[in-house]
Amino acid sequence: MNYDEVSRVIHSDRCIMQLGEHMFNRMGSDVTRHDYIRQKMREVGRLLLEARRITPLKTMEDFMIPANFKHVISAVKVVSGFDEEKNSYRIPSLALKLGHSLKKICSIVESNAMMYGDHERAECARDFRKVHQARWNEYISAGAITTLKEAKWNAPQIIPFTQDVKVLHAHLEKKRDKFLNKLKNCPSADSYAALAKVTLSQVILFNRRREGEVSRMLLSAFQSRDSSELHEDIAICLSEFERKLCKHFTRVEIRGKRGRKVPVLLKPSLVSAMELLVETREACGVPNENPFMFARSGAMSAYRGGECISKAARECGIKNPEALSSTRLRKHIATMSKILNLDENEADQLADFLGHDIRIHRQYYRLPEGTLQLAKMSKVLMAMEKGTLSSFKGKRLDEIEIDPNEQLEAEGDTMSSDEEDCSDLPQTTSPVPAETDQPSASQKDQGSSIPPKRKWEEVEVKAVEKHMMKFIKTCKVPGKQDCERCIQAELEALKERTWTGVKNYVRNRITTLKKQGGL
Repeated sequence: MNYDEVSRVIHSDRCIMQLGEHMFNRMGSDVTRHDYIRQKMREVGRLLLEARRITPLKTMEDFMIPANFKHVISAVKVVSGFDEEKNSYRIPSLALKLGHSLKKICSIVESNAMMYGDHERAECARDFRKVHQARWNEYISAGAITTLKEAKWNAPQIIPFTQDVKVLHAHLEKKRDKFLNKLKNCPSADSYAALAKVTLSQVILFNRRREGEVSRMLLSAFQSRDSSELHEDIAICLSEFERKLCKHFTRVEIRGKRGRKVPVLLKPSLVSAMELLVETREACGVPNENPFMFARSGAMSAYRGGECISKAARECGIKNPEALSSTRLRKHIATMSKILNLDENEADQLADFLGHDIRIHRQYYRLPEGTLQLAKMSKVLMAMEKGTLSSFKGKRLDEIEIDPNEQLEAEGDTMSSDEEDCSDLPQTTSPVPAETDQPSASQKDQGSSIPPKRKWEEVEVKAVEKHMMKFIKTCKVPGKQDCERCIQAELEALKERTWTGVKNYVRNRITTLKKQGGL
């Protein structure tokens, strides 16, 4: 750690040191987790430092006394930036993390007390755990989770443009060829670093892999990659094109999130670049003890894939470089896969390749929730608003088409002048006598402004049936464009009718035939 006020507090407290020891015993063999252990210890160190300033608590063991629970809450709120007036946190995630760390420390204190026969301290730790379990959500977690959720409301969901991804691919290909030749001809730490960064970016971009997973790829994983021939029995199940792909690509298995085994597919050009990186490691100053494939010269760490992609995205001059992060690229492939209309088994394969459960894939990596609601749910709401939902009976959401610019009737139960009551409709496809409805006496007395309804003339009926009979027979209400095309085709006959009148005529014909059992 950097030697500062926080690290001095950590070194002076036995419980925090034991927390670090506990975590190192569990995951210390993985060098990539050392940063995580250090971060957790510093979080608790900052909490203790703040507690010493504003409360009587001096050590983490004092935290484990139930009577001090209110002081613990006060310290957590201060270090997390709690705002009393807004009931929100400046760093809500820190408040939640500290809750988990306190539970771990409580378990360590309890187990140590039991090991040394200090039953009073063990009982005290058990009581603190019960209080923590009963009241932590009330005082801390509920507000922190609410703050986290509300921060995501109305936030734009950025997904990469396909054209941007294409431009970045081409840019990286050109850079890789340049640095490959440079490293072959003149090995140096600079040329090695340039090729390593470009190749790392390409592997992440091609596989839509988490940047941390590829960055931490072990040299041993690449060197032990499966290069055996395709099994004959398996080849029978594949198409000719798929068999060629199996020979073209190389597959490497690496450690993913939560210790999962995740695959990485490599093109021949990427394999060549990675093999050259392996050959020139020693000459370019990479320590032999460095276990990573994309190792840094003169260090025991690896290059960060996220930083490499961000730099390349800015260099190639694309529209939206901030959208090209590994997480957003993964959302991009999941969103674009909707176009393919994958069945359940194929969707499972895609989710498995991306390294997450199918439920996570559906919840977080599909088309953004806001887009779905705008594109799908708005159809249902418009149909309900117009009172036409029943006309879409048996249809899927994708099959429903409603013109958002279509005007609503002025009154819920009053029909427009072009609309016909069901009782006035012809019962068959025979023409309707030319009659004119007269307004009722009550309407005259009240001075109603509602214009009289006009019966459909025989020539009008024939003109509509000529172009709209397919909609009537299939029980489908036409859209605005369909109605306007009908009027344009029969301009002489339908010159007195609007597109809404034609649509309402067809809808009422459908309703009448349904009632008669004709459809």
